[in-house]
Amino acid sequence: MSGSTPAVPQLPLALRYPPDQRLDTYVAAPAGTIEQLQALATTPEADWVYLAGPSGVGKTHLLLATCAAAEAAGRRAGYMPLAAAAGRLAEALIAFEGNDVLALDGLEAIAGDRDDEVALFEFHNRARAANVSVLYAAREHPATLGLWLPDLRSRLSQCGRITLDPLDDDGRRNVLSQRAQRRGLVLEEAALDWLLKRVDRDLGGLTALLDRLDRASLAAKRRVTVPFLRQTLGAQD
Repeated sequence: MSGSTPAVPQLPLALRYPPDQRLDTYVAAPAGTIEQLQALATTPEADWVYLAGPSGVGKTHLLLATCAAAEAAGRRAGYMPLAAAAGRLAEALIAFEGNDVLALDGLEAIAGDRDDEVALFEFHNRARAANVSVLYAAREHPATLGLWLPDLRSRLSQCGRITLDPLDDDGRRNVLSQRAQRRGLVLEEAALDWLLKRVDRDLGGLTALLDRLDRASLAAKRRVTVPFLRQTLGAQD
């Protein structure tokens, strides 16, 4: 490829795999999920995996966590959000060649685009031949993803499949508590209850919210209480 090939945006190295997003910090994973992803991260012969589930269930968490586990095992890993490469996926995938593990997030972004689907199909075959480990994620399973190319749908359907469901209230409480504890942030039970009523079930913004509370608590030298939350987040009962 020429030097004019557009680069796909990637997270800065220091932020690529946030500490909260590790395999052992994912709450309420389906049985066998963590072991399956750990094997994909560390073992070239492991089965490829296709994660499916609605927005906010932690698909990106698991993709980044798998990349982190791969790098910890001495393998080269790459994470690509397909929304950033839609319409030029062939060039983007070439830029990511050379990795031992590749996590492709959000297949729905290229579903229905003939050229992108052909590019993904050809990549899939090249990666198999090169013994690259691949982890896919999408909101839907291959059969209902709206893919134009039957051969691509067939290839994706051959991957090991994991379905992720939204967390229930206990799961959301565990996520909040564990992530706060890793920051040294003490959440009183009343404060935790107050947050749970106001944090959306999509937990994608949870890390940013806790970072904000952590900074505010340190600056104010105050514990995280319900009055502090009301003041900091500007919310009213």
